[in-house]
Formats: sequence, structure tokens, C-alpha cells
Amino acid sequence: RAPHPALSPGQAFSELQAKVMDTQQKVKLADLQIEQLTKTKKHAHLTDTEVMMLVDETRMYEGVGRMFILQPKGVIHNQLLEKQRIAEEKIKELEQKKSYLERSVKEAEDNIREMLMARRAQ
Repeated sequence: RAPHPALSPGQAFSELQAKVMDTQQKVKLADLQIEQLTKTKKHAHLTDTEVMMLVDETRMYEGVGRMFILQPKGVIHNQLLEKQRIAEEKIKELEQKKSYLERSVKEAEDNIREMLMARRAQ
């Protein structure tokens, strides 16, 4: 989005710089969230791999708050698969958002460059 036409060149430049910095912070936040979700997904996958090696009669417990509930192996397996699926969906959403933000930063930087070139030309 281009700066408001009523702004002075200095104000428009400052607004664009602020937008770039804000958007870059959002990109960093998305990166951190993607990293955390990737760890969650990997942990669920590794846990599921170990669970599936156990015999079906193994007593397994699900942590619920401050207690543990006895659950069949199939329930635990499905919960771990669901956890991986949800993490993957969120990662895809964040990557799309990050891509949009990166394009936004590039556009704002291009606008800043154009403003600087226009100043020099005067």
C-alpha cells in the first residue's frame, strides 16, 4: 500500500520505514512459530514411532491436567497422528502468511528506493 498522498515526503518515508520494520518483526515471529510447530510435530512423530513398537496390551496413559487416564494404544496413536496433522496445517498457514509478509516488505522497500531516487533527481 502506498503512503497517503497528503503526507509530506518525510512523513511518507518514515511511515514506510515503520511498516518495513513492523512487517519484518512479523516475519521473525512467524519463523519462531514455524520452528516450534516443527519441533512439536517431530516430537509427536518420534513418540508415535516408539508407541507403535509396543505390544497392544501395554498399559498407556494420557496426561489430562494433573492426572493420567488409562487409554488403549489405538487412542494414543490417533492422538499423536492428529497432533502431527494439526501442526502441519498450522505450519502451512504460517508459511503462506510469511510469504505474503515478505512480499509486503519487498514492495515497501521498493517504494522507499523510489522515494530516495526521486529526491536525488530533484
